[in-house]
Amino acid sequence: MNGQVFADSSSVDGVAVVNNATQLTTITDSKGLFSIVIREGDVLVFSAINLEGYKKRITSSDLALNFLPIKMKAKSIELKEVVINESNISAESLGIIPYGQKKYTAAERKLYTANSTPIDALLNAMSGRSKMLKKEIIVEKKERMLYKIEGLFEEDYYTQRLKIPADRIKGFQYYCIENPEFMRTLESKNKSMSMFLITQLAQEYLKIIENED
Repeated sequence: MNGQVFADSSSVDGVAVVNNATQLTTITDSKGLFSIVIREGDVLVFSAINLEGYKKRITSSDLALNFLPIKMKAKSIELKEVVINESNISAESLGIIPYGQKKYTAAERKLYTANSTPIDALLNAMSGRSKMLKKEIIVEKKERMLYKIEGLFEEDYYTQRLKIPADRIKGFQYYCIENPEFMRTLESKNKSMSMFLITQLAQEYLKIIENED
């Protein structure tokens, strides 16, 4: 079945479309178009960060049309009160560092300091210290991504939607952050694409643990 998502004044790119009956998942393109296998009685679930969730039960009339138009509403964003006080003074506001200068993590600062001059870089390369610091940055990044994925989905999502055993959730999260494409999606905060990719990764992971047994 082909279909298209419509929404007033909001992007329809990357909307996750899930068939609740079969767990088949797809995402819309920049025009909101999608294609998914359905049967009468199936329930399609549409979700996106910028849109309110929507469910559609498939009828015989829908199947006869062979095209499914879906109207979604933009999600209203409630702005929190912002209080400005003297505690907002920073190194940038004081003119100590330029505005927009890249902020480094602790591991990145160590690597930058270790290679601040050509001689430092040469000596550290010979001693292997730079290699060690680069590994530290990778580990730090993975820990940060693990923290993000832990807050992205509830345990029920893993056990009920993805069918991951409860005692395997942590192992599955580690498996996900080893996937470069998923890491990029997680960093870009694209939850719809993250949901799409994590469904594929779950299928791969379930095959792995099945072979272990």
